[in-house]
Amino acid sequence: MARENLGLLLGFVGVCIFAGTLPFTHIAVEHLSPLFVTAGRAALAGLLALATLLILRKPWPSLRQAGAMALAASCLVGGFPGFTALAMQSVPASHGGVVLGILPLATSAISTLIAGERPSPAFWLAALAGAGLVIGFTLHEGGGSLGQGDIFLLAAALASALGYVVSGKLVRSGLAGWEVISWVLVVALPVTVPVALWSMPEDPTRIPAWSWIGFAYVTLMSQYLGFFAWNAGLAIGGIAHVSQVQLLQTFVTLLIASVLNREPIALSAWFVAAAVFVLVIAAGRAKVRRDKA
Repeated sequence: MARENLGLLLGFVGVCIFAGTLPFTHIAVEHLSPLFVTAGRAALAGLLALATLLILRKPWPSLRQAGAMALAASCLVGGFPGFTALAMQSVPASHGGVVLGILPLATSAISTLIAGERPSPAFWLAALAGAGLVIGFTLHEGGGSLGQGDIFLLAAALASALGYVVSGKLVRSGLAGWEVISWVLVVALPVTVPVALWSMPEDPTRIPAWSWIGFAYVTLMSQYLGFFAWNAGLAIGGIAHVSQVQLLQTFVTLLIASVLNREPIALSAWFVAAAVFVLVIAAGRAKVRRDKA
């Protein structure tokens, strides 16, 4: 398998896992506070990551790597989960999935600034067209304006994009994808554990099992295991190229939300998802040059 295709495949595996984030967050915040969902998922995933690193006797990161990991943690452990948890209190998961379609363009833009990637004009044309479709759909759904939930989702997209690029650079420096997300979670433990303990429900037994299932998914899959494939894909296939695969996350999220959250999906949403799929193919075939390190 060509290296670029392997990167795209790994990225798609990560996308399928991440696609469940909004639907499962939606059911988690029905009975759990957004603060606890954000800190709790990171704290538990971080403890699992710490145990994994210790068992495998992985060396501690350098001071420079630790700084980059702290930045990634602020984005992927705090920013994205926090903003999406707040958004899921006011908008459907299916709507959120479409709005987050802006994420690949944001990731590509940031990668040109700090990761030394130079996409071709054809790439940008496809990426901008996909983002334009997503933004147009969002404005149409909101009657020509952005609601509070949309603002939270856009902030989540920017935080996630920066976190992805920083993580991708760490993987390209020689760390495995699973090591990067593991250390990112461990770096955040001094913050996430106290906040999780402070914000946890007074009587966990009174929380419906369905909300705990949602919390368990975003903890194990969204916050940890999904990054194993995603970070490796970014490193192998290139940040700009593989980030475009995340446009397909909209389509997968719609499918999950229609079943899990029983949300009616408008025909226009499916058309947008289908059009975005075509643009992903176009962006994937466009050239992206990497500057030499």
